[in-house]
Amino acid sequence: MMDIVPEITKNSITKLINEGERPDGRSVDEYRNIFVEPGVISKAEGSARVKLGDTQVIAGIKPSIGTPFPDTPDVGVLMTNCELLPMASPDFEAGPPSPDSVELARVVDRGIRESQLIDLDKLCIKEGEKVWMLFVDLHVIDYDGNLFDACNLAVMSALMDCKIPQATLVDDEVELDYDNMVSLSINDKLSLSTFVKIGDGIVLDPSLDEERILDARLTVGISEEGNCVCSMQKGGSEPLTRDEILDSVHTAFEVKDGLLGNL
Repeated sequence: MMDIVPEITKNSITKLINEGERPDGRSVDEYRNIFVEPGVISKAEGSARVKLGDTQVIAGIKPSIGTPFPDTPDVGVLMTNCELLPMASPDFEAGPPSPDSVELARVVDRGIRESQLIDLDKLCIKEGEKVWMLFVDLHVIDYDGNLFDACNLAVMSALMDCKIPQATLVDDEVELDYDNMVSLSINDKLSLSTFVKIGDGIVLDPSLDEERILDARLTVGISEEGNCVCSMQKGGSEPLTRDEILDSVHTAFEVKDGLLGNL
């Protein structure tokens, strides 16, 4: 998304960040207030709403039985889609997925896979023929910066909320027992922390005003159980130095427990 920001506004924010301050009074390594509410969609098997400052997103999980991919015949399927609703921001437009929505879905999806958050093996019903497919839908309701971290929290909360019926094979047909709903097998949690470089400084959890003038962006995914970096995504037109990347990763580890404590 390309935004035109008045030069005086850009200079004012950049000056503050260069001095270790921010327009909203936060420290450079501080998140905005986080609110997580699971089970917000009655028709979905799993759902959650997340507010990160004034950014608000909803995630819904819809399971379906389908055919596995040929190269993973005994593994369930996870598919993540993101919709940037026009009501969330004047920058969002109706129509086919934009590059921003595609990147957002891919970053969240990759973090879930690489952290092995879900035990996809346990979603196999009959190898090579029948597996559970989990369709994850993300809807951005209010956009005020840092959709990556908000969407990750929403998807994790929705997956933890999700229940599917017990599935059994009878004469090669799948029978679903809706009186015996089971939770997904959750192996881990993923902390996704997004940083932006503005001027000479780097700040965590960028607001919309900060995102609009960023030089570079870095999103760091850390698994809770493995306590290791499992995904990263670079954005923005400017490079990051080795020290800037390492400092951001160090901060991501420091804020991990507090971030995941919201789930």
